[in-house]
Amino acid sequence: MKVNVEVECSPEEARRFLGLPDVTRANDVYVDAMTNAMKGVGNFEQLQEVAKQVAPMGQLGLKLFQQLMESGATMGKGGADGAKKNED
Repeated sequence: MKVNVEVECSPEEARRFLGLPDVTRANDVYVDAMTNAMKGVGNFEQLQEVAKQVAPMGQLGLKLFQQLMESGATMGKGGADGAKKNED
């Protein structure tokens, strides 16, 4: 059986319903900081310097973060399976 449910609501209503935090002010601060940082960029070298400041480890840092998240998800799944095996 397949059931489709459509809910029509604003993003704010969806955020509240799901219990997610309101990060509007944090996002505004981040956008302002990025806008100010980009104002002084006039060429590619300056853009690279700004990118290094924002993400010091660049793509390697993003890859490490992804691996951390994947290993955490794997451990979480393994931990739940291990608890079920111990109960049996």
